Amino acid sequence: MVTASISKLKASLSHYLRIVRTGEEVLVTDRRKAVAKLIPVSQEDPVWPPHLRELEKAGLIRLGSGEIPASFWTDARSPDPKGRALKALLDERSESR
Repeated sequence: MVTASISKLKASLSHYLRIVRTGEEVLVTDRRKAVAKLIPVSQEDPVWPPHLRELEKAGLIRLGSGEIPASFWTDARSPDPKGRALKALLDERSESR
């Protein structure tokens, strides 16, 4: 964790914000006493459930941005000559009723 006095933080705010963006925390001090902590917003983002955050930290998943790229709609789809995907979808819909 990086430590910065209030005067240093005021003089170099952009520098410390770059540090925070990389995931590091910055402890703000006033006369050598801790008064605040700057942490990345993504660590406190309530959008993702805690169990998904744990999987991300373990490197098992990568959380998406929530945006679908435009190419998604024009990319070629995988062939499914036996219609298994449609059957699975219809089975799932019938079970939930």
